[in-house]
Amino acid sequence: VQLVESGGGLVQPGGSLRLSCAASGLRSSSNIMTWHRQAPGKERESVASIGIAGKTNYADSVKGRFTISRDNAKNTVYLQMNSLKEEDTAVYYCASRPMGSSAPRYWGQGTQVTVSS
Repeated sequence: VQLVESGGGLVQPGGSLRLSCAASGLRSSSNIMTWHRQAPGKERESVASIGIAGKTNYADSVKGRFTISRDNAKNTVYLQMNSLKEEDTAVYYCASRPMGSSAPRYWGQGTQVTVSS
């Protein structure tokens, strides 16, 4: 199983980025897919999730700015990030969680997002 993130980079405050998570070896449509992030010196935190039926959840800190979605045909999950703030700077990770499991089973390698002027 592989989860490969892409789309990170350097962006100015107020800008946008779209992260992608391409899955292989599993069907993203059969798993709860999640995005997490870890800033320097901080613990990893959950950012967004999308369930098998498409239900989404977001951390309060990103509600209204971030949107998680999936393309089942491409076996890919996305995180559209708008109105980015400097505090969004972190390494962003994609993860998959089987139904009935309380914790992610597989993780991607992460992609760096830096928000700075």
